[in-house]
Amino acid sequence: MDAIRAGAAADIDLVVGSNTEETRLFLVPDGSIDRITEESLSAIAGVYGLLPEGLDAYRVLHSGATTGELFSAIQTDWFWRIPAIRFADAHAKAARASTYMYEFAWQSPQMGGRLGASHSFEIPFVFDTLGLGTEPLLGPTPLQDLADTMHRAWVVFATKGDTGWPKYEASRRSTMHFDVESIAVDNPLDKELQLWDGIC
Repeated sequence: MDAIRAGAAADIDLVVGSNTEETRLFLVPDGSIDRITEESLSAIAGVYGLLPEGLDAYRVLHSGATTGELFSAIQTDWFWRIPAIRFADAHAKAARASTYMYEFAWQSPQMGGRLGASHSFEIPFVFDTLGLGTEPLLGPTPLQDLADTMHRAWVVFATKGDTGWPKYEASRRSTMHFDVESIAVDNPLDKELQLWDGIC
């Protein structure tokens, strides 16, 4: 990250992002998401540096979530979503090139819908390879329209350096939210960023 802040990638256009429920891929299929206890939730939050009031804030942000779902949300933010934003911030501040941010939020219907938008689920949409062995995780009818939208954006970025959605600036943190309806939103994780400020 220090190298990025120092301008090591200043002339390289960047697309960076994450998925809304990254960690669920590792918790839902084997049922471990239902075995998370309050004790383990508090312990992992403490290991990550999240204060008790931070954990309470997560309960508010994810009202109605089970203990396992809160565990997943905290891990997702700590491992993927917050670091991706920090990386985009660093690149945007130092770069002469363009920075673009996305969040993949399309919810898989598989496993009772509990997988959500898990780790790696965006890949067959980006490469337009839906149906090539994706049914166990994405279901029989994933959104081809979404794949068309994402694939087109990545191809245009690779060839022209432009995604077709607003550039990312640290002051706005414009993020393309890919879902049934895809829309650019500003600073979608503002509350989570405040909770993790100075931690990750």
